[in-house]
Amino acid sequence: MNTTHCAKACGVLLGAALFTGLGFIPYAAAQIYLIDIDTRTATELGSFGGWPTLPRALNDSGQVAGLSATDFRARAFITGPDGVGMRDLGDLAPYSYSSAYGINDAAQVVGVSVTANRQSHAFITGANGMGMRDLGTLGGNYSYAFSINDTGQVVGYSGTTEGNTRAFISGPNGAGLTNLGTLFDSINSKLGVSHAYDINDAGQVVGRSVSRWGSDHAFITGADGAGMSDLGTLSGDLSDLSVAHSINNTGRVVGYSATSSGTYHAFITGPDGVGMRDLGTLGGNDSSALGINDAGQAVGRSRMSWGTDHAFITSADGIGMTDLNSLVDLPGGIILTDAVDINNVGQVIAFGVIPEPEAYALFLAGLGLMGVITSRNRLLV
Repeated sequence: MNTTHCAKACGVLLGAALFTGLGFIPYAAAQIYLIDIDTRTATELGSFGGWPTLPRALNDSGQVAGLSATDFRARAFITGPDGVGMRDLGDLAPYSYSSAYGINDAAQVVGVSVTANRQSHAFITGANGMGMRDLGTLGGNYSYAFSINDTGQVVGYSGTTEGNTRAFISGPNGAGLTNLGTLFDSINSKLGVSHAYDINDAGQVVGRSVSRWGSDHAFITGADGAGMSDLGTLSGDLSDLSVAHSINNTGRVVGYSATSSGTYHAFITGPDGVGMRDLGTLGGNDSSALGINDAGQAVGRSRMSWGTDHAFITSADGIGMTDLNSLVDLPGGIILTDAVDINNVGQVIAFGVIPEPEAYALFLAGLGLMGVITSRNRLLV
């Protein structure tokens, strides 16, 4: 269950970049929907003041967390059940920036906010998004929180005293940060970086880490973040890239990996990260899985044969990839391009656009910027 998914580590830098990059797009051209697969309905989330909204995660009540904007500032938000209403979560310093990336079933939210001394720090809230507490760092001057499980364990990445960037896990309710190290070397090595993107209720963590072959590889840990295992790649070439975005409570992992043909495809693993299976595409070259629920339904985006991106969903255990647009009754002209997360009752959050040539091109350019920042996030810290 990806109630804690955030994927793709971007921090407030992404929020600032996105709102700058998409500032010229009419809001009607970039809309966010909570999709109910069972009823084929699409509920628009709305925004703060008409600016674009970036949803990041939802829980089993359909509460969504993410970022929107007010007064040209990125703001973390939470909604009520089934995506109804949008509440500003505030920030760690007045008139600052914040972004939410993960939410659990108690509606505790995690993310990042700029502090009074202008550093980016991970935060956690209480139940139902009440109150925001600074989680600190591993000794450096930045940290980002991307996921939280139902015991309140938080994962993300942080700068360290030694000048590294390292994945971390906290104790229950965000207590204390523990350095998870990398696939390459010891915790204190200055070689390479690691980022944690998701955690399940057993405390198994997934993300990306520099590997012994110099490339970033998807990883999984044992319970409570113990040990870090390399998930490998779809290509079998250990010099290629793979990234794990999300994990469910059986330990199935989804993300994307380089293939032997030089493209990047969404993947799913078996329980506890065993085996990596190519999910294919919707006809184009590339795809990426962004979320998974406990039934093993994966969601994400895939390139179509004509070159645009469409949101996808699979059946249980990652079987079959279906265009999400074919499973929902959408307002006229809307195309779902990215499915960000899925919960255990079959609700999905997704980006929708009206493909007017100029607005659509600008929106896709903004999503492309998100992808570039995501795949190169280690350069931002």
